[in-house]
Amino acid sequence: MLALLGLIIGLVVGLFLNIDIPQAYSTYVGVGILACFDSIVGALSAKMQDKFNMKLFISGLLGNSVIAIALAALGDQLGIQLYLAAVFAFGNRIFINFSTIRRSWLSKLSDKKE
Repeated sequence: MLALLGLIIGLVVGLFLNIDIPQAYSTYVGVGILACFDSIVGALSAKMQDKFNMKLFISGLLGNSVIAIALAALGDQLGIQLYLAAVFAFGNRIFINFSTIRRSWLSKLSDKKE
């Protein structure tokens, strides 16, 4: 819940301060945000299954962000779009975790009705 609150506060602050990110860094910021969002959705999924672990969340958040940004930087050095590997991997995991959250939520709702 704390991670979701932090995400909401960050979005509100970012929207009201109207911070411009230089075009040269947009890929790095994009994959970093995607990695963070993947970790947050994964944490929500783990929380719904009563498997949440703060150490795993923090290490995943930082590790995924560093790896994603490093892939983007390496891709820029090689002249290929390596950041797409992170985009596909995190995108896939976000949708898988969302489906887990949805199933868990619907299961809990149906259990309450019965």
